[in-house]
Amino acid sequence: MKKTIATLLAGAAFAVSGTAANAAGHELTVAYFLEWPTPNQFAQNTKAYDEALGMKVNWVSFDAGTAMSAAMASGDIQISFSQGVTPFLVATAAGQDLKVVDIAVTYSDNDNCVVRSDLEITKENASELAGKEVGVPLGTAAHSGFLAQMKYFGVDVNSLKIVDMAPVDSAAAFASGNLDMVCGWGGALRRMKEHGNVLISGAEKEQVVGKVYDVTSVPSQWAEENAELLAKFLKVTADMNDAYAADRGPMMAAISKEAGMDLETTTAIIDVFGFPSVKDQLSNEWFGEYLAGSLASSAAALEEAGQIKALADYNTVIDSSYLEAASKM
Repeated sequence: MKKTIATLLAGAAFAVSGTAANAAGHELTVAYFLEWPTPNQFAQNTKAYDEALGMKVNWVSFDAGTAMSAAMASGDIQISFSQGVTPFLVATAAGQDLKVVDIAVTYSDNDNCVVRSDLEITKENASELAGKEVGVPLGTAAHSGFLAQMKYFGVDVNSLKIVDMAPVDSAAAFASGNLDMVCGWGGALRRMKEHGNVLISGAEKEQVVGKVYDVTSVPSQWAEENAELLAKFLKVTADMNDAYAADRGPMMAAISKEAGMDLETTTAIIDVFGFPSVKDQLSNEWFGEYLAGSLASSAAALEEAGQIKALADYNTVIDSSYLEAASKM
């Protein structure tokens, strides 16, 4: 039987005990992206997280996952919601002790590179990109996707002038005609497409780049010390995904507000997102078998590109125990 939002919110607001009770009076700070609509933003808007966790939850927006890693390292945030795989891999390769505890969103068609329309470059003549100027947010999933596409099309990245830019900035520069190609996601990608074309999309892109997804990541020590609190956070997130799957209509206005976009744009972006259920995440499709291999494969590609030194075993940066605990709440 499909649960209503009211039922799910009531479930999310279970009695606070254990870790959450001990943390009463303290605050939790969570990193997220603007222009990146997700069902849990309904709970962000309605303060369902605050009620369920028994504390104030602060939401801080970031432009890129690399900044999320830095904020976790400094202790300024405790949870990064929807951090890209690439910044996670860069941080862990550098020695930062982080764990993947949840798959936040999948979005193969909401992360891509766009070529300026007047260049008339498509996948058939992609070699003409040589010498062009490209805006890429280095160390992000968009960066990994860019490298994979250039390898696929046989374009030497050393022949390109690559500028490290956040998508919101490169989209503006692209609109002004100052860049030949830009890579990004979400609302910025939507604006990029107003002035250019992608080289590949859909199933073909997934064959080249692989599954594109973001994770919920946390510092390992913080997670160990706040295991119940983290499980409750994941429980609320899962409940919002369930509510969205059942009937997203009543949720969309709140999601749109927290994403910082109008309803039409929010709907267009979230329509190409996927939100795996807890059951699917705990299966072989994700945490059971796929995830460690996927992270290892992505890390190997980054190592080949000279970006990182990959870890020997990516099972060490994955912990499904908090999601398992959430599934029993």
